[in-house]
Amino acid sequence: MQRKIRISLFSVLTLLFVVIIYWVYEIRKESTPFLDKWSGEYVEHFAGTFVYDMFWSVTHLGSKFFLIPFTTIVSVILWVLFKDWLVPLFFAGGTLVSHILNLLIKSLVARERPSISVEANAEGYSFPSGHAMIAIVCYGLLMYFLIRVVKNQRVSILLKISFALLIFLIGTSRYIINVHFATDIVTGFTIGFTLLILFIYLFESVDQKRKLSKIQP
Repeated sequence: MQRKIRISLFSVLTLLFVVIIYWVYEIRKESTPFLDKWSGEYVEHFAGTFVYDMFWSVTHLGSKFFLIPFTTIVSVILWVLFKDWLVPLFFAGGTLVSHILNLLIKSLVARERPSISVEANAEGYSFPSGHAMIAIVCYGLLMYFLIRVVKNQRVSILLKISFALLIFLIGTSRYIINVHFATDIVTGFTIGFTLLILFIYLFESVDQKRKLSKIQP
């Protein structure tokens, strides 16, 4: 069953990356991807509405002004909770690596934003969305580590749903407040999710090797 899930997940991610490469090709030749042409017609309707105000509040949970102190404080809490330096290292390090990679990709693609907003931490290039990409790594890793210490299955499910919803809202907020195109957000989620899987796999591999080394004489 797990093998089928992995194959399906790999297939979906592969397809998404093929689409993303095509989007980059279109953007680089100064063409607008169809998804952005289609979705751009609707984003203007959100301005001045309750939905816009709600997403404006949510979007700050993915801004560097919030994530830097948040990541620092949570790293300390994770170290105290797990009594293991590897957990906060992967949490903070994974968040930092995703941020650096996001800046690198943005500089290579060099896509202008639909609008600039200093208040919303929306400056510089647009593709991919840093809020979508970094949020899924940061909050996704936090969810993963919390689930490792939670024994109650219902609580685990609640954590998964809550964090998944939070990540989705943070990423989607960038489209609603019109500081990112839809393709920026889809790409951010895709790359971020891929990084999240890689970080979890790497953590489990390192953790397993450490446990084996302690058992062996």
